[in-house]
Amino acid sequence: MTRFSRLGPALAAAVLPVALLATPAAAHVTLEKAEAPVGSYYKAVLKVGHGCQGSPTTALTVTIPDGLVAAKPMPKAGWTVKTQAGPYDRAYAFHGKEVKDGVRAITWSGGALPDDFYDEFVFIAYLAPEAGARPVPIPVVQTCEKGEHRWVEVAKAEGEKLASPAPVLRISAANAAASAAQVKAGALVIEAPWSRATPGGAKVAGGFLRITNTGTAPERLTGGTFARAGEVQVHEMAMNGGVMTMRQLASGLEIPPGKTVDLAPGGYHLMFMNLGAPLKEGEVVTGTLTFETAGKVDVSYQVRGLGAKAGDPAPAAGGHQH
Repeated sequence: MTRFSRLGPALAAAVLPVALLATPAAAHVTLEKAEAPVGSYYKAVLKVGHGCQGSPTTALTVTIPDGLVAAKPMPKAGWTVKTQAGPYDRAYAFHGKEVKDGVRAITWSGGALPDDFYDEFVFIAYLAPEAGARPVPIPVVQTCEKGEHRWVEVAKAEGEKLASPAPVLRISAANAAASAAQVKAGALVIEAPWSRATPGGAKVAGGFLRITNTGTAPERLTGGTFARAGEVQVHEMAMNGGVMTMRQLASGLEIPPGKTVDLAPGGYHLMFMNLGAPLKEGEVVTGTLTFETAGKVDVSYQVRGLGAKAGDPAPAAGGHQH
């Protein structure tokens, strides 16, 4: 990886609307999946269906736009892949840490894709919530044995026709993973259960979630089960005489009517006792919550990083990605 303080002139030019250096072809470089939710991992599959006026494609350079964090290219047989690193436009939260720079460009080169063949070039990136939901152009420069196509033009108005459009990713506001993590049980709405990864040999872990009581009567969380633990207790951390203390709530935690209660690090939380195996980031571990009125409710806990905090994005479904 080559580090640089800012994008070089050639790369900077690639992100601006420019005239084609070759006659436009009928097909464009496009994204296989053109929409993904903010706060998720995105697999960008760039589809290349032609060369330059019949000339084979020999290199492809993609500029990683701001908001796509921790980009990683997929190796490609017969091609050399190189990355360029540089600063982001701002700091982003990523796996409990603040990141300020990363991969800003990826180039595959050294291969030969004939004009009458089709191929794909792939990378993954995290769609940072701080960047928000918006359309994001992903400029691509396609180099051929003779000439090149610069797929870098960005529409200034909806519906504008472009000769050489950059592939556009539409980042949506809805987080499908978060929506799937919402569970309803009677008047209760349970959202985003999660836990932290644990080091080897650890025998306890914390459980965190949000519970909203939409009813008119109080409810009480009394405990539950966790697939990796021998026992689940309801705990509270609080300052007592200037000292942080933790105690078990033997009678459980009240969820008042019309109120939301957060179980989060440093406050109310579940304690998973006597772990039988460590928790690994990216896993999903099943369990139940027990309420006085609603009874047992099935939930699934997303396991985040060792230093994860409330509000950090959940890892993508399907496992650890970095």
